[in-house]
Amino acid sequence: MSYEEALALAYAQLPVFHRDGRTAIKPGLTNTVHFCDYLGNPQNRFKCIHIAGTNGKGSTSHMLAAILQSAGYKVGLYTSPHLKNFTERIRVNGVEMDRQRVANFIERHQPEFLRIGLSFFELTVGMAFDEYARQEVDVAVVEAGLGGLLDSTNVVRPILSVITNVSFDHMDVLGDTLVEIASQKAGIIKSGVPVVVADAEQDVLDVLRQAAIRAKAPFVLAKDRFCVKDYSLREGKLWVTVLDQICAQQATHALELTGLYQRFNVVGVLQAVEVLNEQRFNISQKHVSQGLNFTRSLTGLKGRWQQMGEKPLIFCDTGHNEAGISAILECIRSISHAQLWIVLGCARDKEVNTWLGMLPVDAKYVFSQASSLRALPCTELQGMALAFGLLGPAISNVNEGLAFVRTHAHTEDLIVVCGSTYLIAELHEV
Repeated sequence: MSYEEALALAYAQLPVFHRDGRTAIKPGLTNTVHFCDYLGNPQNRFKCIHIAGTNGKGSTSHMLAAILQSAGYKVGLYTSPHLKNFTERIRVNGVEMDRQRVANFIERHQPEFLRIGLSFFELTVGMAFDEYARQEVDVAVVEAGLGGLLDSTNVVRPILSVITNVSFDHMDVLGDTLVEIASQKAGIIKSGVPVVVADAEQDVLDVLRQAAIRAKAPFVLAKDRFCVKDYSLREGKLWVTVLDQICAQQATHALELTGLYQRFNVVGVLQAVEVLNEQRFNISQKHVSQGLNFTRSLTGLKGRWQQMGEKPLIFCDTGHNEAGISAILECIRSISHAQLWIVLGCARDKEVNTWLGMLPVDAKYVFSQASSLRALPCTELQGMALAFGLLGPAISNVNEGLAFVRTHAHTEDLIVVCGSTYLIAELHEV
């Protein structure tokens, strides 16, 4: 069976979130537990760092993986969804899983995953853990898919849990309030396992702290130790000066991930490194700086405030909820430009009205959509945006939409493509 045949078979036979939405989610860990048991419980054969959060978990996962790689460790990295190729989800030291190994895994285990009734995501989790055990990684950085408590990745017994951020997203699954959503994220907290929280509102912090107390898990709030004193964009890097308030020392790091919101993520990353070093990892400041400086290069991260062109400047970002859009707007405000153009698309199950009103009315818009069945039709998005004074044509294909903007924009303008991970995935230049 070829890679293309195997993947097509899995997509056809199993529920897939990006196609089927919440109906593809199988809450609970029963299926994953059964599949991992069938595979010989590979998740127990390597150390693991488990990362959850509404925003920032992907960037945090990649930064931590890059730092660990720089320190000489063999690092597995599991993230989702992928942008271009399925194999992006499963990496070892930045190298995507071999396509034929994907095909062999699906072909070999098809009878069992069909018998269990796995979702596509549950299959992917088992495949990743099997690959990391086979490759004998020193540590795997595992990003939770959705929530935490009932997420398939939550079968791991990590050495460290990290919660990056809690904000509104997937409310149809996780709950309507931040407290409810925080309770789901807190589900990755394990008995006796340290948990690092980057930052959070007080009511969210209370939920996370209480969960840690119940689990007798050491609770570390990153902002209690690390404080960003200054940041700036120059030379194609985000320069962040961070004060370690315990030893009263400052360090300046040049981040390859240039979205201004990374200054919040980096605090959690630095605190995670401190906790890992307490567990006999050997990660120096040089390793930290190198990992942050070359995160994209080391791990292959795409779509986080990624520059696609200049004159006019073009960026894309996968931000797709209120907090994500707010972060994108901060990046936009940091760049001097003439006219702002926004190519926008989103999923139909997102709370679009919570952030459409945040977008600037003086920008020029193109409303687009991904080819996924979950995508909100661009004409519907156009109509919803009109109520907020946001005007522009509807062009369903995102690459055609971007081409339209390029023909009308001037060299001093700024173009941003955003609103959906799946929209960004279809850009030819990413």
